[in-house]
Amino acid sequence: MSHVVVLGAGLGGTIMAYELRDALGKAHRVSVVNNGSSYSFVPSNPWVAVGWRSREAIEVDLTKVFGRRGIELYPQGAKSVHPAEKRIELNDGAALSYDYLVIATGPDLAFDEIEGFGPAANTQSVCHVDHALQAKTAFDELVKNPGPVIIGAVQGASCFGPAYEFAFILDKALRDAKVRDKVPMTFVTSEPYIGHLGLDGVGDTKGLLESELRQHHIKWITNARVDKVEPATLHVSEIAEDGSVQRTHELPHRFMMMLPAFRGVEAVRGIEGLTNPRGFIVVDAHQRNPAFPQVFGIGVCVAIPPVGKTPVPVGVPKTGFMIESMVTATARNIARLVDGKEPDAQGTWNAVCLADFGDSGIAFVAQPQIPPRNVNWSASGKWVHTAKVGFEKYFLHKIRSGKSEPFYEKLALQVLGIDKLKDVKIDLEKDKAPA
Repeated sequence: MSHVVVLGAGLGGTIMAYELRDALGKAHRVSVVNNGSSYSFVPSNPWVAVGWRSREAIEVDLTKVFGRRGIELYPQGAKSVHPAEKRIELNDGAALSYDYLVIATGPDLAFDEIEGFGPAANTQSVCHVDHALQAKTAFDELVKNPGPVIIGAVQGASCFGPAYEFAFILDKALRDAKVRDKVPMTFVTSEPYIGHLGLDGVGDTKGLLESELRQHHIKWITNARVDKVEPATLHVSEIAEDGSVQRTHELPHRFMMMLPAFRGVEAVRGIEGLTNPRGFIVVDAHQRNPAFPQVFGIGVCVAIPPVGKTPVPVGVPKTGFMIESMVTATARNIARLVDGKEPDAQGTWNAVCLADFGDSGIAFVAQPQIPPRNVNWSASGKWVHTAKVGFEKYFLHKIRSGKSEPFYEKLALQVLGIDKLKDVKIDLEKDKAPA
C-alpha cells in the first residue's frame, strides 16, 4: 500500500485529493494536511468584501466529505517538510510519513516586503476570506465617509485578475450605495500596460480593460512600484523602461486594496533542490520535482518564470483551470508510479478565466497560458457576470460532493476544445510494470 499526502486543501489540493482517490482506488492511502478543516472559494472574496457573500456561503467543511471519500485529514497544518526523509513535521509536533507528496499550499502573502502594506497595516486585501471580511468593515466605513480609493497590484504580484474584478465590483457597490460620485478611484499596477495580466495580454485585454476603466471613471498608473503606504497616503514611483524613476506620486486614500507579491510558504521555503530562491516548488513537465522525485507541485506554489522582462517585476498567474490541468496530470503520474511505471502526463496549462465586474465582466481563453498560443481570445459582456455566479455554485457543489470532474464537465470541455492534458504518447515497453 502506498501513502500519498497532499499538502494544502485549497482549489488545487482538495481536487487533487479527490482525483488521487479515484486514480488509486481504496487499496492505497490518501491524506491531506491543511491549516484547518475548511475549504474556502477564494474567487468569491471580492464579493465578500462588499457584502454580496457571507463566509458561510463560500466555505465547505471538509471533514464529512473527506470521510465519505476515505481521505484522511490532518487539520493541524505543517510546520516543515523533510523531503530527504519523506516526512512532514506537523504543527502539533507529530510526524507524517509519505511515499509521495503533492505540495498544493498556495502562496505566502508577502505584505511585509513593503512598509505599511497589508491588512495588519494600512491596506485591505481579498486574498483570504478573513481579509475580505475585514475589507467589508472598511467598505462600510467608506460608504459612510466617502473619499479616494486605490485598487491594484504591487511589484512582484502575479495575480492581477482579482484586482481588476474588485475595482469594478467596488464601483458597482458604491453606485448601489449612491456615493460613487464622492469616490475618486485610481488603479495602480506593476503591469507595463493595462490588461497585461502577467501574460503579456490575452486577445484584446488591453483595449477591453482600458475601455472599461474609462467608462467607469477609474484613472490608472502602470509600471508602478509601491514605496510605502501611510494611513492616508500611498507613495508610488512610476518606473521608466530603463529602470529609472520617471515620476513619483503621493496619492491620498480612504480605502485601498492592492494585491501583494507571493512567495513559498515557510514549511518549504529554503529547501535546496525543492524550491527556487522565492520559495516556489521547482517541477518538471510532469509536475515532479527533479531533486526529490517523490514530490510533486501544483498550483500557485509552483515556480514559473516571468513571460518577459518588465520595468517593474511582474509574475505569471496560475489560474483555476491551469491548476486543474496540473492536478489531472499529477494524479495520473502518481498512479503510474504506484504501478511501477514512469510518468507520462503533462498538463496543458490552458487558462480559462471569468473576471466579474459586478454586473458585467471579461472572459478570456489562453491555450496555453504562456505564449505563443494556439488560442488567444477575450470578450466582454453582461453574460460573464452570470457565468461567474454559475461557476461559483457549480465548483462549490463539486467540493461538497467530493467529485473532481463529473462527466458533463468533461463533455462540455471537449465540445469547447479545451483539454487538461497534452496528448499522452503510449510506449508499450515502458508501460510494462517491472516483474
